[in-house]
Amino acid sequence: MIRKILVANRGEIAMRVIRACRELGIATAAIYAESDATAIYVKKANEAYLVGPGPVQGYLDARQIVGLAKRIRADAIHPGYGFLAENGEFASLCAEAGITFIGPSPTALALLGDKVKARELAGKVGVPIVPGTSGSVSSLDEAMAFCHQTGYPVMVKASAGGGGRGLRVVRSDHELKEAMDAGAREALAAFGNGELFLEKYIERPHHIEFQLLADKKGYIIHLGERDCSIQRRHQKLIEIAPSLVLTPRLRAEMGEAAIALARAANFHNTGTIEFLLDQDGKYYFMEMNPRIQVEHTVTEQITAVDIVQSQIWIASGMPLVFGQHEVSLQGYAIQCRINAEDPQNGFRPSKGKITAYFSPGGIGVRIDGQVYKDFSVPPYYDALLAKLTVHGRTWDETVRRTHRSLEEFLLRGVKTTIPFMTKIMEEPDFRAGRFDTSYLDSHPMLYDYEEMVEPVDLVVALSAAIAAYEGL
Repeated sequence: MIRKILVANRGEIAMRVIRACRELGIATAAIYAESDATAIYVKKANEAYLVGPGPVQGYLDARQIVGLAKRIRADAIHPGYGFLAENGEFASLCAEAGITFIGPSPTALALLGDKVKARELAGKVGVPIVPGTSGSVSSLDEAMAFCHQTGYPVMVKASAGGGGRGLRVVRSDHELKEAMDAGAREALAAFGNGELFLEKYIERPHHIEFQLLADKKGYIIHLGERDCSIQRRHQKLIEIAPSLVLTPRLRAEMGEAAIALARAANFHNTGTIEFLLDQDGKYYFMEMNPRIQVEHTVTEQITAVDIVQSQIWIASGMPLVFGQHEVSLQGYAIQCRINAEDPQNGFRPSKGKITAYFSPGGIGVRIDGQVYKDFSVPPYYDALLAKLTVHGRTWDETVRRTHRSLEEFLLRGVKTTIPFMTKIMEEPDFRAGRFDTSYLDSHPMLYDYEEMVEPVDLVVALSAAIAAYEGL
């Protein structure tokens, strides 16, 4: 059994892994840059080690991390998401050092981390795919030929991409060159690989992903689906489980397709198969994420399965202890990403010190976060501060509970997405389940809100006014 895990990540996902390990009686070692020295996860791990140089490089230095794991005698490394989570070379270095990589094999990572190869595999096993180029495109002429044959709009996508980086929607010849140049630059900076491929763009789809668990014995199950359609520029903001639009028949069919693709890739551990579902109910494979996802919490809430503990269990070589017929989806769950961003100003990142913090609670309310009063939001990383996940018996109850929780959520000192999320929970189309990936663009009224004045702020303001008056 694994006795010590080095958590090769930071922020809320590092804290999530540490909590799972603590319940399993497994010791943890955290890594941190100087800018993260006061982070909660650093304090909660059994051991913590400074890595560098700089605020980012240490988290991306595979050899340094594996060398550290060997020195402190860690049995395994959990990569979280982002950074090195989908890096096949990192997984190979772990294997060479005799350290368990809590994730897929290096071979599976190489296959599924390349979007072009993953598309080819999906086509071979009969999973529907969006029409696209047979491989990466190397010239503007090649790209334009595909666009003329398929018809606009198309998507320019990074072969090694994810999280919306390197992705552009193109609607004319005039836009194509600029989209390819910008997409290649962004992909090279984010993934070290500037290769691109093209796909037909599906208008107004639902973004549906299936959560998989696969052990090393070849047994694979899914834990149902999540609807990730509420997104801005392909960056997810709100995730829902289960989907409001899938029928039981379609859920079973898409789940079987996801399992077939994972089996063909000799995949083990946890990951998601992502689909686009068009307006006619036809689905198309989009990509596979061979790692834990930010939004895994909504699946945990409706299934009562601890996905992170399952990752560790599988990595230890243990078989899954329950079957597909035992997976039951109970109620609904919504996750809101509480980001340090200003939605009214193009989601511009907001940095500074948290001057007040009070998280919501009550039945069905879960917080996964990394902030506290006087925490300084660093400017070097993703804007995610916390994840609010709310569970209810019905869709209506879940929306109402989420709305109440957002109103209760006090976070001052930086601009956040809290008031924007509150507005969404009040919007009639969302409450009725009428949304797809075009939702935010088609509902500009969501950005028309005023920052809520919390009672604590009123008390401070009144106290200051009284003091000023008495001092006259």
